[in-house]
Amino acid sequence: MTRGPLAEVCHAAGWQVTVLDLTGITDKAGFMARCVRALDLPDWFGRNWDALADVLGDPDWGPASPGRLLVVTGWRRYAKARPEEWEVAQQVLESAAGHYEQFDAALSVVLSLGGSDELPPDQPG
Repeated sequence: MTRGPLAEVCHAAGWQVTVLDLTGITDKAGFMARCVRALDLPDWFGRNWDALADVLGDPDWGPASPGRLLVVTGWRRYAKARPEEWEVAQQVLESAAGHYEQFDAALSVVLSLGGSDELPPDQPG
């Protein structure tokens, strides 16, 4: 896994660092498949938004103390191809991060602006 400066700092502080690389993903099925692999989701994961919210909020999956940094890379092509789906994905990730504020651990989600699959802001997809 390639790590940026933020990931290195978090890792050095004892955080678990996970990269969710969405390079090449342009639909929900691909997004869910990538989540299964990158996030090491359980067999019972239903591959839908509610199931993703459930598993990310499950303390068995959640971050150990002090926390987990989830770095999402290669997301722009998916966001451009399926903006409504991407909006839901962001809401699920944001909700999961907020869920752990009540525990002695943190989940931070960072959207990386770099990557090989990225579209320049002024380029069509």
